[in-house]
Amino acid sequence: MRRVCFVLLSIFIVMETYSQSRSGDRQPVAAGRFYSANKEILEKDLRQLFEICVKGTNNIKVRAIISPHAGYVFSGKVAASAFSTVDKNSEFKNIFVIGSSHIMAFEGASVYDAGDFITPLGKIKVNSDIASKLKQENKLFNFPVNAHIQEHSLEVQMPFIQYYLSGNPMIVPVIIGTNNTNNLKKIAEILKPWFVPENLFVISSDFSHYPDYKNGNEVDNYTANSLISGNPQTFIDALRKNSSKNIPGLSTSMCGWTSGLLLLYLAEGNNNLEFKRIDYNNSGDSRYGDKDQVVGYHAIALVEKSIKSGPIEDLSDEISFTEEEKEKLIDIAEDNIRSMLYEKKRTVINEESVPLIFKIPLGAFVTLKINGKLRGCIGRFISSEPLYKVVLESALSSAFDDPRFSPLTKDEFAKTDIEITVLGPMKKIDDIKKIALGKHGIYIKKDVRSGTMLPQVAIENGWSVEEFLGYTSRDKAGLGWDGWKNADIYIYEGIVLEENKK
Repeated sequence: MRRVCFVLLSIFIVMETYSQSRSGDRQPVAAGRFYSANKEILEKDLRQLFEICVKGTNNIKVRAIISPHAGYVFSGKVAASAFSTVDKNSEFKNIFVIGSSHIMAFEGASVYDAGDFITPLGKIKVNSDIASKLKQENKLFNFPVNAHIQEHSLEVQMPFIQYYLSGNPMIVPVIIGTNNTNNLKKIAEILKPWFVPENLFVISSDFSHYPDYKNGNEVDNYTANSLISGNPQTFIDALRKNSSKNIPGLSTSMCGWTSGLLLLYLAEGNNNLEFKRIDYNNSGDSRYGDKDQVVGYHAIALVEKSIKSGPIEDLSDEISFTEEEKEKLIDIAEDNIRSMLYEKKRTVINEESVPLIFKIPLGAFVTLKINGKLRGCIGRFISSEPLYKVVLESALSSAFDDPRFSPLTKDEFAKTDIEITVLGPMKKIDDIKKIALGKHGIYIKKDVRSGTMLPQVAIENGWSVEEFLGYTSRDKAGLGWDGWKNADIYIYEGIVLEENKK
């Protein structure tokens, strides 16, 4: 009897697949099973899910979400939480809806370009231009659209998109059929031109399948933590570790892990993005589920890190650099000098590749030294431009435009050490006791004459506060040794980043 039923089901799927592939538009197959096929009831269900879900925070830019794809009675609240992280008034040009195939395996991805997607809420338009371009230009996307016909993972996301998001964005439906990591990396590279703020990526995936309730919570927590690390290898290692534990009933840690890994590859190397956990439950939390065999559901968002708004008040309290960031900023300066010396052109920086801290508008001076002796020092006290751009320009000015020195040569460059001083805002003082040696630089101004010395200069020379003022007044501002006593005095903080590799 079971064999007869299987044959009849197979015939039905083949007939349905043939019928839909001829009709163009992709007809709903999960309606009536995963969610209501009645428009009014579906709208009511969605409204209630968004009322009870975890609400997103304002002023964050969401680039991607991971949303579950089970029946709405089990995972609908978590899915609504995922979508709620997105500003509902965002007018995305396209929404890339990506899921891993439950139906068939193939060594790439299938993008639907035969028509639009239909749900009880109406038609959601497919961007056929992008879909066709992906298929025509990339063999990894040249797999039949039949992979979509009986696949539910993308379909269950569509009513959320239709109900919640404004602007009627077009979709690009993609089914992943491969678990080959090399192919997934290639697919990510193909999609990267569209992985931009004007598009939203929706990754459709549940998490653990069929452990008991306690193990399900533990496995899902471990898997989610590995994913939000942003490191593809950490995520892969976590999946392997979960599998090696032989947890009773556990068939997978994440059913759409290949789609999750694809998202990690898309975000890899972009220091301005971070993952955030939004919500979690499993089927055992539903009144329709049991706790012996559960399926896990996470809502996770990939968001742009926020840049501090408003002026920096206390540099040392608000700004700090990791060792990696220090090295990268010095490398930016060094590479720009090298490029000008050897290729007569400026270095081009991909803004998405730089850490967020480099985008804060800050002043900076770039100092060049050879064998400990000054060879150039130019910069800006304040800037409306991001720090990395100030460093790029100041590096070239220090090397080639400092009027105290001739332009840097290739032979000198090989012996040059680079020091960057990142500057906080200047503050006028009326008491020199407010000057902290090693922390503050000073700027002295009277009429049209002015001069400055960076914070580290006083420490390097072993000066007292009075000597620091005297040398700056005489040697930099041209006011004489005691000229500072009748001038305006400003202080500013500086964070010194230096290399010692030569």
